[in-house]
Amino acid sequence: MRRLSGLDAAFLYFETPTMHMHVTGTVVLDPSTMPGGYSFGRIREVLASRLHLMPLFRERVAMVPFGLAHPVLIEDPDFDLDNHLHRVAVPAPGSFHELAEFVGDIASRPLDRSRPLWEMWVVEGLEHGYVALVAKMHHCAIDGVSGAESMVHIFDLSPTPEPVEPPPWSPEAVPSDWDLVTGALASRLRTPARVVRTVRNTARSVVGLTRTLRGPDVSNPTLPLTAPRTSFNGAVTAHRAVAFSKASLEEIKLVKNTFGTTVNDVVLAACTRSLRRWLLAHEGLPDRALVASVPVSVRSESDPTGGNRVSAMFVSLPVGEEDPVAALAAIREDTKGAKEIHGALGADTLQDWAEFAAPAVAARAARFYSANRLAERHPPLHNLIVSNVPGPPVPLYCAGARVVGVYPMGPILEGAGLNLTVLSNMGSVDFGAIACRELVPDLWDIATGFTDAVTEYHKAALDAG
Repeated sequence: MRRLSGLDAAFLYFETPTMHMHVTGTVVLDPSTMPGGYSFGRIREVLASRLHLMPLFRERVAMVPFGLAHPVLIEDPDFDLDNHLHRVAVPAPGSFHELAEFVGDIASRPLDRSRPLWEMWVVEGLEHGYVALVAKMHHCAIDGVSGAESMVHIFDLSPTPEPVEPPPWSPEAVPSDWDLVTGALASRLRTPARVVRTVRNTARSVVGLTRTLRGPDVSNPTLPLTAPRTSFNGAVTAHRAVAFSKASLEEIKLVKNTFGTTVNDVVLAACTRSLRRWLLAHEGLPDRALVASVPVSVRSESDPTGGNRVSAMFVSLPVGEEDPVAALAAIREDTKGAKEIHGALGADTLQDWAEFAAPAVAARAARFYSANRLAERHPPLHNLIVSNVPGPPVPLYCAGARVVGVYPMGPILEGAGLNLTVLSNMGSVDFGAIACRELVPDLWDIATGFTDAVTEYHKAALDAG
């Protein structure tokens, strides 16, 4: 039994009928490398044999009576892999558009909290003979980095790995309500000391942040609640749309080296160019820069696998800038300031204060906020989320099938109906876009626009060289 941290639990509390707090990932496989040819049974066999390496896959949430403490994760004695692993086929022609429609439908449905909070579909019928794995897991259990670390156990470095013999499994005893209550009370006894420590650390962070803001390296910092309102900022529905694209990692690295930026700066700049074109096409270009929330992993090597160790920084995306190189330079300077602010505030501040959230109050507040569409009655906290997740630098295989694409997608939050995620995968950058379907029409234009923008920046780098 393991108690969720305050931040982990917050993803449960803030979930509403329209704001699903799960992450969705799509892995595209080429089964031509599978020994003996493609077999769904082989994929199932591999997953079943490695569940002991991914304990989160057998754990379900248990709520504490009366909301006395954050929920706990317990081993589900009724775990059945067939409740989580499904086999489907997409209609012809089986392009990425048909796959994206299926993924959007899956992402539009909440997970069943009476079971371990994950599901996976093996999707057949794709063009080129490809097969896809579409996985969905609740954010209370993983963040981007821990999700990648957990999923790596179903992948191999060759199409013919050594077989894994799973150890026998018998679940722990399910705790009684009395066990949950006594554990919660013991946790509460430690709260005063945690409050004192958190207040002291926060005071230090505020002092450090004040000094940073007054320093010469930070001017006009990007802050939450300063974002312009766009067509994709409003109350979200339960419906999701998904789109994919791919760009060259080598081209992005050339741009980085030519203009003295980081890979993340180039990714943000390419997103900016794509969003500029989309906003112009939909007659919605704002009079100032967009504000992107950029998740930042604060996970260390000593942190346990699973859960959330994440913070965020806010970065301006200058969609009004016509010159792409000038836009990249502006982003480079803004991310430097954002990193200074994030470092001064402290990586654990959000984690620490989340520990004191009252479960019942937080859940009711989230539902009230969503039901009354309050996101439309105040300035947006941010316009969108842009994530950059490190991916595999070497070829990977699943059940012998070669991995040819990995497209992770985070949740959509109230007030910001667009989430863009990139993941480096061998020599490419895989781009996944997920959005509230009603707020962001023509989502594929944003996805393909990212690829076009990388090509544009690559040409600018060649010209500058």
